[in-house]
Amino acid sequence: MALAPVSVSPKFQGMKIGKALIEKALNKAKEMGFESVVVLGHENYYPKFGFEVASKFGIKAPFEVPDEVFMAIELKEGKLKNVSGIVEYSSAFID
Repeated sequence: MALAPVSVSPKFQGMKIGKALIEKALNKAKEMGFESVVVLGHENYYPKFGFEVASKFGIKAPFEVPDEVFMAIELKEGKLKNVSGIVEYSSAFID
């Protein structure tokens, strides 16, 4: 599963809205049976939720991006072990 980057209007930042949205999305992904999630986002924000550089797992973005901004998280421990390859996004992310 891919998480779209989260953005909160500056006048509402600092109210933990982004945190709530990401936590809700990750919990919903678990409920739906997803075992991992990737995100292209700020390297200092997403690690707070457990995201790690995707290349650590052998996972690459399908386009050129700095390594530190393409991240992944295991929703079930060990599910990215021995996984490698290039992420294939749905057309909703590309179009």
